[in-house]
Amino acid sequence: MLSPLKRFLLAAVLWLPLAFFFWFWLAGPLVWPVIAMAKIVLLKTWPSLFTAVSQGADLLDAHGRVLGHPGYLMQISSGVLVNAAPPGQPARFGFIEPVVNPMIYGYALPLFAGLVLATPLTRWQRTRQIALGCVVIWIAQAFGVVAESLKAVGLDAGQPGVEALQRAGIPLNAVALAYQFGYLILPVLVPAVLWIVCNRPFIDELIRRDATEPAPAGGVERPPSGGI
Repeated sequence: MLSPLKRFLLAAVLWLPLAFFFWFWLAGPLVWPVIAMAKIVLLKTWPSLFTAVSQGADLLDAHGRVLGHPGYLMQISSGVLVNAAPPGQPARFGFIEPVVNPMIYGYALPLFAGLVLATPLTRWQRTRQIALGCVVIWIAQAFGVVAESLKAVGLDAGQPGVEALQRAGIPLNAVALAYQFGYLILPVLVPAVLWIVCNRPFIDELIRRDATEPAPAGGVERPPSGGI
């Protein structure tokens, strides 16, 4: 008979692929709250940098042909004027309009959902935890989207973007740090911490069961926990 820990791990292996499938299948609706929050922050906080934010953007190939219009992308219109002409050609100025992909900050959502579905809970407990997880993860996802938006119209735009950030009173190091934190740390940290906080009784039960398991046959004693 499988132990509770092994049953949980097996269930997680089965639930996680399904959670990621539905997350990508419902990508457009799931990023809508994220884009809505990011839009409010960007337009209200830095109106000189951002003039419009919309959901959906064209995917272009190397020749500029439109390949599709995914609804999970975020299109930004900015007030940063840059020279788009190749080196050695006459200047061709235009406002930078970067595209941000909120999905790269949102894989925490199916990860957390898969862990919750693998945990032995009642239907109401699962529903409540997933609803709470959506809200917290959407906020963390919006943080990453805002940070990348600042990076795209500022640091990635070269000297005109850097000067625009400085005029807006935004430290360059803060933008770089926020981008790295939102991209590397939050998507991994948030679902793990959230699952631990929501399921302490289950984790405590696993620890108690592990502590009370009999020693293996052959007289080999288990090493004491907490040792160096």
